[in-house]
Amino acid sequence: MAVVVSLCVGRFSVSAGRALEILGSAIVNPGRTIEAMDERIVLLVRAPRVIISAMAGAALATAGVALQGVFRNPLVSPEVLGISQGAAFGGALAITLGIWGVPLLAIVFLSGFSAPVFVGLLARIDGRTEIITVILSGMVVGSLFSAMVSLLQFIADPNSSLPAIVYWLMGSFATATWDRVLVSVPGLMIGIGLLWALRFRLNVLSLDDAEARSLGANPDRERWLVFALVALIVGCQVAVSGIVGWVGLVIPHAARLIVGYDHRRLLPATAILGAAFMVTIDTLARTITAAEIPPGVLTAIVGAPVFALLLRRHFRDKEAR
Repeated sequence: MAVVVSLCVGRFSVSAGRALEILGSAIVNPGRTIEAMDERIVLLVRAPRVIISAMAGAALATAGVALQGVFRNPLVSPEVLGISQGAAFGGALAITLGIWGVPLLAIVFLSGFSAPVFVGLLARIDGRTEIITVILSGMVVGSLFSAMVSLLQFIADPNSSLPAIVYWLMGSFATATWDRVLVSVPGLMIGIGLLWALRFRLNVLSLDDAEARSLGANPDRERWLVFALVALIVGCQVAVSGIVGWVGLVIPHAARLIVGYDHRRLLPATAILGAAFMVTIDTLARTITAAEIPPGVLTAIVGAPVFALLLRRHFRDKEAR
């Protein structure tokens, strides 16, 4: 439903029947010439935007639920490990240097992946890695990358690269094209697919480390595999649409209310809700005002109050035990 609405609404409205007819014709005859205005809007403007926003929402929500399972903490998201901030630094650096396309994606991925590597080095004390030290190390690494992004904004050209960095950091799907779909979607699908393949392991990792080892798991090694997949997802998403926060924190809680805590059901439910949420947010971002609102602003408006409620409930339940 969210996808059909997003294809239809905007400054140039298209009826649902006409939008589905255009999509059907494009699938049956992909090489035909696109001439009519409504066909160009649906196929060249809105369809790639819907695909990227849906995949970004599904992937970020899946990454969030995987991290929350690994850390056994419902308040964890990619931002807590500094992955989003690391990817933001890579993107800001690439824009400052005038790098776009696949090289930008590579820089964003490497920078985002470096964050959990630094976190792992900082958090490993006396040969052991405690969850609390991982979270604290993530906050340190995230703050460092945020400071480096601020430094790049300070030295960026105020007439060219600085506006591009600021707008990109707020997140936007306005530049979605079929080329960007080809750049980002394969990585997002690989990340989601491999996390889905680890669904049984995520159930085991949600237990205490001693219990997980007794069931044959290697918690340290498998946690790092999850971190690498989350870095891949965040890198691919940030490269094409900038920073879009809160999705990985809020959506998993909504999915748990519907299907419970078993990752075999929780992962697909989270992905579907994340996709629907992100497409809806993007549709609102480009329709509720004359000028497009960055989706990251709307997700923050929704996510911040929900996070405050979750934080209060988390500490209230902790005190009640």
